[in-house]
Parts: sequence; structure tokens; C-alpha cells
Amino acid sequence: MSHPRPPKTSSPEFHEPEIDFHLAFDDDDFRFSDYAVEDYVTLVVFWALIFVVFLQFFTRYVLGDSTTWTEEIARYLLILVGFIGSVMAVRRGTHIMVEFFYHYMPGWLSWLLNVAVEAVSIAFYTMLAWITFKLGGRTGGMMISVDVPKSVLYYAVCAAFVLMALRGLQRLVGRILAERRQASCRPAPPDPQ
Repeated sequence: MSHPRPPKTSSPEFHEPEIDFHLAFDDDDFRFSDYAVEDYVTLVVFWALIFVVFLQFFTRYVLGDSTTWTEEIARYLLILVGFIGSVMAVRRGTHIMVEFFYHYMPGWLSWLLNVAVEAVSIAFYTMLAWITFKLGGRTGGMMISVDVPKSVLYYAVCAAFVLMALRGLQRLVGRILAERRQASCRPAPPDPQ
């Protein structure tokens, strides 16, 4: 027995996507306690970057004569925004990672892998902090357009790596303590008798 086909229409039916604009713009109340020091430092450096890039644009295209130091300083400020922003990402645990396998693992293995990843990340940040510290000590040149040693940038990146390692350690300790609290709240297994 054949099933009747639906009648053909001359034009396909289009549906507008449903967008909840109220939900998109519904912000929680701002609280200073929700943010850490590195958030505010990143914000200040980011606004300094915006100011320098605007100044570069204004002097080049409006005044016709570009200020020489703006391009170099903008580059260094962008580097600082990236590394200080990475401290924020470590604190929040929002660095890119592959979550696919975590969904198929038992809970204990997922927890163990998370702890191992945190420990390896802390070692990695510590190693990079040491390398950038040594590199800053070897860098003797000055920036081209301003009278500031280039080593200042390397030491700032080193400080960002140290903060990443400290925030990673904070996350690792918090994860271990949370697991201990959760284990102490679990009921004891029944006595086999």
C-alpha cells in the first residue's frame, strides 16, 4: 500500500528564527567581587591599546603625519593583553580543551585526568616563566621608538606566566579539596555481613 504524498507547494515554507532579545541582553548585576585583579589590569591595558591605536589612526589619516611610537607600543600592549588575558582564562578554566572523551569516561577517571592536566599545565607555565625570565636577562636592547628596555616586555610576560602557574595551582588545590569534601559527604558503603 502506498502512502499519499503531501501536496507540492510552489514555494518552500520559511520560518524566522526565534531570538529572545530579552535573554540576550539580560545582564546580571555587576559586582566587583566577581572579578580578580588580572581582569582589571587587562581592562586598563586594553583601553590603553584602544587609545594608542586610535591615536595612530588619527595622526596618520587625519593629520597626515603618523606618530612614530604608536605602532610599536600598540604591538607590545597587544602582547600584554594576550598574556594577562591568559591568566584570566586559567583562573576561570576557559582555555581550549578537548572535552569529547570526558563525556565517555567514568567520573573518577575524568577527575584524575583533570588533575593530571592541571599539574602538567602548572609545570608548563612554570617552565615558560623561567625561560622568559632568562630571556629577559639576556635582552639588552632598547625599544626602537621609545627609550624603554625590551626586557621590560619579557619580564611582564614572565610575570603573566607566574600568575598563570599560581592560578593553576589554585584551581588544582580547589579541585582536590572539593573532591575531598564531596567524598566526606558520601554515605559509607554498607557493611557486607
